[in-house]
Amino acid sequence: MNELLFEKAKEILEKATISAGIFSQYDQESVDKIVENVYKAGFDNRVKLAKMAYEETGIGIWEHKVYKNVIGTLLVYESIKDEKTVGVISHNEITGISEIAQPLGPIFAITPVTNPTSTALFKILICLKTRNPIIISPHRSSIKCCEEAVRICYDAAMEAGAPDDCIQILSTGSREVTQMVMSDRQVALIIATGGTGLVKTAYSSGNPAIGVGPGNVPVFIDESADFAYAVSSIITSKTFDNGTVCASEQAVIVEKKIAGQVKKEFEKQNCYFLSPEEIKKVEEIAIVKETSAMNPAIVGQSVSVIAGKAGITVPEGTKILLAELKGIGKEYPLSNEVLAPVLAFYVAADYNGAIKTAIDLNYLNGIGHSACIYANDNQRIMDFSLLMNAGRIVVNTPTSQGAVGGTYNMLAPSLTLGCGTGGKNITTENITAKHLLNIQRICRKKINEKWFNVKPGLFLDENAGTEIFNKEYYKNY
Repeated sequence: MNELLFEKAKEILEKATISAGIFSQYDQESVDKIVENVYKAGFDNRVKLAKMAYEETGIGIWEHKVYKNVIGTLLVYESIKDEKTVGVISHNEITGISEIAQPLGPIFAITPVTNPTSTALFKILICLKTRNPIIISPHRSSIKCCEEAVRICYDAAMEAGAPDDCIQILSTGSREVTQMVMSDRQVALIIATGGTGLVKTAYSSGNPAIGVGPGNVPVFIDESADFAYAVSSIITSKTFDNGTVCASEQAVIVEKKIAGQVKKEFEKQNCYFLSPEEIKKVEEIAIVKETSAMNPAIVGQSVSVIAGKAGITVPEGTKILLAELKGIGKEYPLSNEVLAPVLAFYVAADYNGAIKTAIDLNYLNGIGHSACIYANDNQRIMDFSLLMNAGRIVVNTPTSQGAVGGTYNMLAPSLTLGCGTGGKNITTENITAKHLLNIQRICRKKINEKWFNVKPGLFLDENAGTEIFNKEYYKNY
């Protein structure tokens, strides 16, 4: 059986390679026509695909998955539609340098079970915009909805004149086959969105890779914040698709002097603080003790389902479960990322303690990803931002929507969020079309007269220090 799967994967790779050669000859107008047609098809099927994703995975809220599909189509399309991705994309008369955009080649795109169709739609659009054939590799629990997303997009692309096999799907569900494709020399780039193990495998493949793993996003509520707004905003984010966005809040941090007020506000807005005994019960079903990884069975589940699994009773209509913790790390399982409506809650003695807690949480399992602050003191915002190792510092904004971009701010809308070198990524930016191009530079002859006007032999004179050299080098400038 595995032999057949490997043969199928090789056939897909060969088709993608041929498609890449043909696609590289397309002009900007043809590319833009294809992208527009695919965007329209994806957008028109946003509800159907959202329902399919929910029914197949059992994760999240289908209505919220519709909004994710809108972000992955409409907002992404709006952000890339006018971008030059073919031929000469810039020319500088002063330097004489022209930049030419070239496609990379076949891109292997891995999509997560939490955001299957929206991530597929997003990656398809940015790949087509840059003339890169794409091979979608869905999570084994979201194969059917991703196959439908690929079918819809491929039909639309072909209708607009795209090359054969510019969009394909590797729906084997086999880890071995996925690893084989990752390491194949025909793959130009891997875009891996998923867990830590998957991302590590992508980076170990020998091929270029952009990988995005966990977030474990800390949220600091400063004393200058509007507490009611901050709590409402956190709820808006953490309940969005039942907390399945990797940029969703994972821990709230407050100073002791405002802790009581913030707690009351959470309770007022239908959130529930777990007792110490209830925290232990939730820990047991939310986190796998041996690995400190979240239990897939609670990902994207509602409060009522999580409470039921944990054997606890919470008020009807509870939006988020909060666990007040005294520490961070293995002894405090809920200090890890939980993609569900569960939040850790920390009370720090003072401002410095609060910032240290935020940093420790980020380093635990989300370095380089995102962090959030609620404050109406710009100095506090800047102090916090300078100390955090996070690609996105989201201010007074729901982090799920804010980090993804395009709604609450002007960040590039993206379903793949770079985490910089801290997260072992090459960039901290929201990944979009510009990251899928090779840029050639035509460098015309422009004489550096300072260099050529230096007295012959000066560079070779070991007694000519910077003082003598500078007089000669800069004498005419």
